[in-house]
Amino acid sequence: MSHSIYFNLMINTDKFSVYRAVSEPEHLVNWWPLKCSGVPFEGEEYNFNFTDKYDWYAKVKSVQKGEHIHYKMIKSDDDWNPTTFGFDLEEKDDGTYLHFFHKDWPECNTHFKHSSFCWAMLLKGLKDYIEKGTIVPFEDRE
Repeated sequence: MSHSIYFNLMINTDKFSVYRAVSEPEHLVNWWPLKCSGVPFEGEEYNFNFTDKYDWYAKVKSVQKGEHIHYKMIKSDDDWNPTTFGFDLEEKDDGTYLHFFHKDWPECNTHFKHSSFCWAMLLKGLKDYIEKGTIVPFEDRE
């Protein structure tokens, strides 16, 4: 049995702005990793660098510009390696409804629970980055 993390949140902007923030390295670094590289095309590799110790890689599993991007971890730690996470975007009258998932966790262990909390904090940071231009310094991100 695998475990999953799910969050939904409204972001008061258009879908393309949200898509860019979750797919383009120059925006990802403003709310998630310290450094990032990659291009949003299926099969392409992203580097999510948090520190020298946490220098992780993922492949784009599925992408549709302005609609969604899903990443499959390929080089991280034992808990994250089997996982896939992604962002599905739904246009609404008052903004974009973001459907986030991080699935296929092997265990509901301490790391899973910590990561769930971190994603909640990071997604709040994503919302604030898009809506207000707020950038939380990397060392202050969960």
